[in-house]
Amino acid sequence: MPETRSMANGNGAAMRPTDNQKNKEEEENVFLFYPNLIVPLGASRVVLAFVSLYYMPIHPRTCTVLYSVSCLLDALDGYAARYFEQSTKFGAVLDMVTDRCTTTCLMVFLASAFPRYSIVFQALISLDLASHYMHMYATLSMGNGASHKKVDESRSKLLKLYYSDQRVLFTLCLMNELFFIALYLLSFSSPRLSPTLLQDPQSPSSLVAGSPAAPDPSKMFPSPWSAGAMEMARANKMDDRFPWVIFWISLPFMALKQFINGVQLVKASKWLAEGDIAERKRQGLPRKRDAKKVQ
Repeated sequence: MPETRSMANGNGAAMRPTDNQKNKEEEENVFLFYPNLIVPLGASRVVLAFVSLYYMPIHPRTCTVLYSVSCLLDALDGYAARYFEQSTKFGAVLDMVTDRCTTTCLMVFLASAFPRYSIVFQALISLDLASHYMHMYATLSMGNGASHKKVDESRSKLLKLYYSDQRVLFTLCLMNELFFIALYLLSFSSPRLSPTLLQDPQSPSSLVAGSPAAPDPSKMFPSPWSAGAMEMARANKMDDRFPWVIFWISLPFMALKQFINGVQLVKASKWLAEGDIAERKRQGLPRKRDAKKVQ
């Protein structure tokens, strides 16, 4: 008869390990949690984002669809994390990093599409990255490893509302992305913002809105991703009425989102500074030295 391992209880009686005890001994693989799987696999957020970047200079409709679906998956992985009770620090950081990367890539394109306003997009990128990095670092280091979404109301009622109410968070993030998507579409459709799209009726080779570019871009530019081919793709314009509607609807939400980023940056900086002051006091800094009087 094969020998079986047993454990002794407090009375010395032998007990076999239960299935629950065996399961507890098995380590969980955080990388295989459902929310984290939504991000890197298959028809997922990161893959869709990269494919949208591939089409960004040459095919605005395809890019917009792929980029929008990628952004919507942001809400899906958060819902999955809460539903399956698999919220992790890795997932939170991965989610924020993905958000920052995709939005930054879009604004980099907008800076090249609207060079006159490139400094505005550079400022928005800097504010977005700095505020979220400072906020996450402050909450992890000063909040005993707490999630960046757990904001104490005493520090900021606005940030508390922003991170604790899923409706507010989703609406502002969605409208913020829609604003930049609308700008992206307008770079392909609005002569008001892109003077190179203006039609010259005196030129027989003018590029007419809504009609294929002439001559065929493939004959002029062998590489479809060249700067010239991008201009030809932009000349093959679409109706700009819908992007303008989205632009004006989302504008106030985008402005509020940027204001929250500014508040987030200031509050995180102050929180870290408070921690520095407390740490210096704990170390007895600055050290008081007896000043020698010079006779």
